[in-house]
Amino acid sequence: MSSLALLGFGFGHGPAGAQPAASPPTLELQFPGPPTALDTETFYQLLLAEFKFQRSDPGGAHSLMLDAAVRLQRPELFRRAVEIALQGRAGNSAFNAARDWSSAFPQSDEPLRFQLQILLALNRPGEIGPVLQRLIQMTPIERRHEVISAIPATLSRLSDRAAARRVVHEALQAALADPATAATAHAALGRMDLLQGERRAALQAAQQALRLQPDSVHGASLALELLQQQNSEADPLLRAYLDRTDAADATQRHDLHLAYVQRLIELRRVSDAQRELRLLTERAPRFAPAWLLQGILQTQSRRPGPARIALLRFLELAPELPAEQGARGRTQAYLHLAQLAELQRDFAAAHGWLDRIADPDAAGFSLQLRRAHLMARQGQVEAARQLLRDQPEQDDAQARRKLVAEAQLLRDLGQYDNALQIYGQALQRFPDDPDLLYEKALTAKRAGQYEAMEQMLRLLMQRHPDYHHAYNALGYSLADRNLRLQEARSLIQKALAVDPNDAYILDSMGWVEFRLGNHTEALRLLLQAFERLPDAEIAAHLGEVHWVLGQREQALAVWRLGLELNPENETLLQTLRRLQVQL
Repeated sequence: MSSLALLGFGFGHGPAGAQPAASPPTLELQFPGPPTALDTETFYQLLLAEFKFQRSDPGGAHSLMLDAAVRLQRPELFRRAVEIALQGRAGNSAFNAARDWSSAFPQSDEPLRFQLQILLALNRPGEIGPVLQRLIQMTPIERRHEVISAIPATLSRLSDRAAARRVVHEALQAALADPATAATAHAALGRMDLLQGERRAALQAAQQALRLQPDSVHGASLALELLQQQNSEADPLLRAYLDRTDAADATQRHDLHLAYVQRLIELRRVSDAQRELRLLTERAPRFAPAWLLQGILQTQSRRPGPARIALLRFLELAPELPAEQGARGRTQAYLHLAQLAELQRDFAAAHGWLDRIADPDAAGFSLQLRRAHLMARQGQVEAARQLLRDQPEQDDAQARRKLVAEAQLLRDLGQYDNALQIYGQALQRFPDDPDLLYEKALTAKRAGQYEAMEQMLRLLMQRHPDYHHAYNALGYSLADRNLRLQEARSLIQKALAVDPNDAYILDSMGWVEFRLGNHTEALRLLLQAFERLPDAEIAAHLGEVHWVLGQREQALAVWRLGLELNPENETLLQTLRRLQVQL
């Protein structure tokens, strides 16, 4: 491979900007073989093509370059002809050049990839099938699964999803008939079904993929996507895959298991998530990300002992991770170790963990928020607020984050009037943000301003009828104060219809049933809620139902567990005082 330097021209580059005459740009034209392999006429033809392209004549440049490519049968010239046409926004010319390239070099997949991308850009699904078929057929078997699994994401750009699904089905006929690729092909079709919103068909595709190949990571990934779209029938499919010990790629299985845990957390199935993390760390004790997530989850659940063990274990394993991933993970671990120390009022240790963060700039707002909480817990409230206000504000998202952080800090400190004032400022700037109005309503409730809370929640329901948390919050507040219980139940039922698995909504429904005197139903709902999310407030309610039913030992056990989860939870402490229970 030799090169010939030309001033101002180069294969693979778009038009150059104007340059000072004293220092013209030098770019490289790459030619396979010595320069003498090009006759003078061809050399000047290529030079003229680049000159025309530089002078905003992509049509003329494309014609000259394609003519040379066909005559010389050189793949790099075909590629350049395609690039010139694309940069000149001549999609049809680019496609025709890529097709000529493929005819000249039928064993190369590069021109097929160009054809596929061009057809997608031109939104011509009817011509994609044959190109995809050829691309799959000529891909080595060890890479064929990767190509097939990438098809749904690639074709998601097509506006006609039904046509895209038909194209994929046509292109995958051979792959569906081949036992080596059938499972992957079914999973790809299932993803196309998901793109069309056909969840039932997608579930059937996942079932078929995992029936044909129980250790198919592509079938299991489809099951996870279904679970992420609230399809609970995918759960056993994914569980069966994760419970296998003969999967070909253990790393992929561990990554998928971790993604499953994260989905369980999003669904607020915290107990299930903790169980899965225990399984994952037992099966893969050197899989560092699982230890980090376990440490974070245990910190959020206020279990300092297990949280600290998991976070320190992650720090031991972090050097085995890629450098960037390890650095990010260490930052998260130090932040949560600082939070644990803060909860135990060991402020010196908390500052020590924060000081270990190698790149404070990369940690950004999370680090400063943790420092602000530490300062506030040490009585430096105004300094903490000023620290948050001094953080960068380059866009609306950062501005909102600062306001919310300050309001939550004040609310956690019991400064409800100040917190309400900050939420008011936030709503002046972001008046259509339902989350801000919701948080302000909850703050009003904690301040004892129930009428203001109800007005805000009803305004939220009026503006955002699908915001189910508002229905639950108002229904729970009424039930907790033993007011308008039938209305409270109706409100909570609306929220539960939207998210039947939410532990907090189940807790609300259990509590309103208890207030209505339906103790057996209340116990069933509260047990379900506590199983999904071990939480001190749910423990307070569940324990009281046990207590009223005469199940004193069960009540005491639940309350003790609640105190372990959060010894400062006001609902639990008030319940114990009201019932005159000492633990």
